[in-house]
Amino acid sequence: MEHKTNVMRILNAAKISYKSYCYDVKEALSGVEVARALNQNEAQVFKTLVTVGKSGAHYVFVVPVAEELDLKKAAKACGEKSVEMVKNKELLPLTGYIHGGCSPLGMKKFFVTFIDSSAQNFETIIFSGGKIGFQVEVSLRDLGKLISFSLADLTLKN
Repeated sequence: MEHKTNVMRILNAAKISYKSYCYDVKEALSGVEVARALNQNEAQVFKTLVTVGKSGAHYVFVVPVAEELDLKKAAKACGEKSVEMVKNKELLPLTGYIHGGCSPLGMKKFFVTFIDSSAQNFETIIFSGGKIGFQVEVSLRDLGKLISFSLADLTLKN
């Protein structure tokens, strides 16, 4: 299954080195299931979540797949009173991506993006390649050449 996704085309066009992973799937898996399917460390595999703030502005949060986005921390990071997850039916028209295939790269338009600070613990992070069944592995430094993002503590602590 050797296909190029838009995310991979963006990385290629920018001459950014990355690893791509494919896994066979009929429907969206949870991020933890994806990490297991790829035999990767769950802490290094990230999911992309799209939210809407009280102001109506949209924000993207990239957090480890085994963690949950803390909406209070997310709101604080982006200076909103509150944020909530975008409804599934709004995701495709807003971003161009479907649930389970959402990537911080290649959205229809750029949204203010935050990545959980735990990403700094790894040389690279793995996230959706923009399609269900595809993941890419990129360094934060290289990702920063393509999109602007801030690092923040974003997850619920048990």
